[in-house]
Amino acid sequence: MKGIACKVASVVVFLGMQTFIKLAGPEIPPGQVTFCRSFFALFPIMAYLAYRGHLRSAFQTANPFGHLTRGTLGIISMGLGFYGLLHLPMPEAIALGYALPLVAVIFAALFLGETVRLYRWSAVLIGMLGVGIISWPKLTLLSGGGIEAEQAIGAIAVLLASVLGGMAMIQVRRLVEEEKTSTIVLYFSIIASVFSLVTIPFGWDFLDTKPQLLLIAAGFCGGVAQILLTESYRHADVSTIAPFEYTSIVIGSILAYFVFGDIPTASMLLGTAIVVAAGIFIIFREHQLELARRASR
Repeated sequence: MKGIACKVASVVVFLGMQTFIKLAGPEIPPGQVTFCRSFFALFPIMAYLAYRGHLRSAFQTANPFGHLTRGTLGIISMGLGFYGLLHLPMPEAIALGYALPLVAVIFAALFLGETVRLYRWSAVLIGMLGVGIISWPKLTLLSGGGIEAEQAIGAIAVLLASVLGGMAMIQVRRLVEEEKTSTIVLYFSIIASVFSLVTIPFGWDFLDTKPQLLLIAAGFCGGVAQILLTESYRHADVSTIAPFEYTSIVIGSILAYFVFGDIPTASMLLGTAIVVAAGIFIIFREHQLELARRASR
């Protein structure tokens, strides 16, 4: 129950982060948003590691190149995701992000040699159908102009973010074989902060006090949510808490309605239901396979 509580709390705080970013305004460059999200997340993360007495050991790594690869993939994915968040209704940005675990299954089979049988392949294909139902109305707006074209590009950005996020997830799976979770979290925030500075020549905005405070709050929320997510894995199996990730679409839709006036469309609700069902089936199947592996051992 403690693990589930931490997971749901992390979902709520991540949604708070997304809300602050969206409130800051769509005109802010994604690189600037990514820097604030990554840099200010370091403060609660480092405070948490110091409290647990892990700060010194968290800086020790045997695979700096692996962290660099994970950081590069993650920072590009994050920037694309934030672009989509700023230019799409919040529920649709959240729903399209559910493509990430589906992509991760494909990449696990391709790059890690994991055995993916008919059940999970079927779930992935059905889930991708749901993603298509969500994204197609936006992609058809690509030929238009103004806000419609921005929404279409935003949908493409979120889908690309899911692909790169899936690749980053594969890299994390490799890192956890030899690195501590605290090390992975800390180095990602540091690398993301440094790499975000590369986007300064492409134009950062001089922000007023309000949007700057919103981005700082988003960064702190990102760090706190990461801590809560880490704690959730400490108290429960991944297969137990993973389905609670999908509470984000319910809470996010309610939040988006009252804060931004976003109303989910019928195609978005249908596509989300299909993607969530496919995702939960994959989690259930992973849980069954893990029980079988434990029994055989």
